Formats: sequence, C-alpha cells, structure tokens
Amino acid sequence: MREGSYRIAPDSVGMRSSGMSSFSKLLNSPPASVCLLRLSAIGDTCHALAVLRRLQAAWPATRFTWIIGKFEHKLMQLAPDVEFISYDKKGGLRELRRLRGLLAQRRFDLLLHMQLALRASAIAALVRAPIKLGFDRRRARELQWLFTNRRIADRGNEHVLDGLFGFADALGVAASPPRWDLPLPASACAYAQKLIPDTQPTLLISACSSHALRNWRAERYAAVADHAAAAHGMRVILCGGPGPSERAMAAAILAACQRQPLDQVGKDTLPELLALMARATAIVTPDSGPAHMGTLVGLPVIGLYAATNPARSGPYLSRAHCVDRYPDAARTFLGREPEELPWTTKIERPGVMDLITTDDVCARLDAVLATVTG
Repeated sequence: MREGSYRIAPDSVGMRSSGMSSFSKLLNSPPASVCLLRLSAIGDTCHALAVLRRLQAAWPATRFTWIIGKFEHKLMQLAPDVEFISYDKKGGLRELRRLRGLLAQRRFDLLLHMQLALRASAIAALVRAPIKLGFDRRRARELQWLFTNRRIADRGNEHVLDGLFGFADALGVAASPPRWDLPLPASACAYAQKLIPDTQPTLLISACSSHALRNWRAERYAAVADHAAAAHGMRVILCGGPGPSERAMAAAILAACQRQPLDQVGKDTLPELLALMARATAIVTPDSGPAHMGTLVGLPVIGLYAATNPARSGPYLSRAHCVDRYPDAARTFLGREPEELPWTTKIERPGVMDLITTDDVCARLDAVLATVTG
C-alpha cells in the first residue's frame, strides 16, 4: 500500500463539531502511515503502547512512527515494528528546530495527538497529515483543540488508558483485551535473573514518584519491608532512579529497616527494571511510572493512592490491589466528597499520604500473596 493510498470517508472531510459521532468513517481503509505523538511520562507512554498494539493488530501493513520523549524512549525502544523519533524536552527551541528538519519532508496519513501540552502541540503543528486526531473539546486542555481537526468522543470520567483507547475507537478499530508485549533484551533478563535467581517470593519497593507530595514516609516503607521478610520470607529489593531524592529515600528506608533489603536504587536501566518486575512477585509504589511498568509484565502492583485518584490513574490491571485513601483526602483536605470534585483533581498537600497506614499496605500485600500462592 502506497503512502496516502487510504481513503478519507467523504462525510468526515472538514468536520470539527458536527458529525463527530461517526468516527468509524474517518477512514474507509487502513492508513499506510500513522504518526503517534506522546512524549511523556513513563506511565502515559505505557498506556499509549497498549493503544499502539491494538492498532498494529488491526492494521498489520501500516507503518507507525512514534514521536516520544528522550527518557521514555529508553524503555519504549524495545517495541518492535515502530519507528521512533525521540525528542529532548530540555532542548528548547534548538530541539524543536531539529525536529522540524526531520519532519519537513515527511507526510503521514494520520496523526494521533495524544498529549495535552503546548510543547506537544507545537510538534503536532510540524507533522504533515490530513487527519490530526485529538481529544474532545472538554479534555483538550492547553489549547490542544487548535492543533487538531478531528476529535475523539467525550465519554465522561474514565481511566487514563480508557481515554486513550478512545483514539482506537474513533478509528473504528474493534476493542480487545489490552496487551503490551514489550520484548525484553537478553542482557536485561540476565540482570534480573542474577538478582532474583530462584522462586523465592520477591517484593520490589519503588518508593518515589516524580511528585514529592505523592511519596510515602520512609519508615513506613521500612515497616512493610520488614513485614514482607518476617511474615512471608520475601526477598525485598529497593529500586528506582539515580536522582538525589531517590537516593535519600533509599538511605532513609535502609536506616529504618530491621532486615536489610537489597538496594538497587539507581543501578539499573529501564529495560533492566522491567525485567526485574517480570521476575518479582509484587511491587509497592506510589502513583508513579513503575506502577504502570508493572502492568506491562503482569506484576501485581500495590499502589499507594491518596494524592491522586486510582480510578483515574491507578495501575490498570491492579486497581483492586491499591490502597485508596483518595476519598479520605478529599474529605480531610478539601471538605468535599470525591464525587463532587473535577475528575482530574489532585490533592497534593503536605501530609496527605500519611492517610495511608502501614497496616493498610501490609494487608494488601498479604492479600496479593494469598492470591499468588493460593
């Protein structure tokens, strides 16, 4: 199929507000080339990967190009049959000019503009495509609607991944169980096997989010680590990035532990961390990228949620394992019921994560292990 040989359905040409319910008619045949625009963050690129997999299964002959953040590319580059164009968000106008040069002679049949950020929309303006599909007007924050000419359906409050699946729905691609299928390199598997060489149950603790007010207390992580080792004979491994906040958290957890976990914070690459997750039994983490990386490999994720709503941004396959104190946070810090808040409301206040107790997390861990080993 030649690039541009697909057909746009006649009744979709030029429509913006009217006729938008007939999304399956945006295309009458699979496009030859698709550009997916989702720069960050790790968790959101994990969601975007599931949408990409659904489109690839439906359109095996289509060529996919993904414009992605430089850091997120370190993980998503493992995805086969995708061309990646990485973008350094720290590069400013110079990086934007570089990207403009790369895209100047390119033309795609379809752009999936999946990010609500002016930076991403500036890149969308550089992508030449007759169909630029973005979010519905209600969700198209930061003026995203100005950079698209088609919009997905507004289906009300839903999980972030379900919202992104709206792009596939808009294109008439049938729904299917989510899949990620990110192949792990042999070197990453060897790294993970060295740390988890046997069938001993292993708990990973990834203690830090990129938002400090989503983080739990170090001494509480330490209490969970001690419980995992004493009550379940678990191997406990601390993991996370190499930044100063992650290292400080790891040091505080280690100082508070009675039984010392293995400290791997800052010592692995993203593919190695994913391989470690593939061999582990469970992970404890706040609302963070690792919560969604665990989903890629089917790892039970005990997510710690008070500052954010797990119904919107929790680990997609592990929401039943999460500790959900978001309703308590809404009442305590905002004086409102969670149902009264806008769906995207974050309650990132000092002390909000203290609503989650050690007993909450230990009980979730006990329940997960009963399911896994039972």
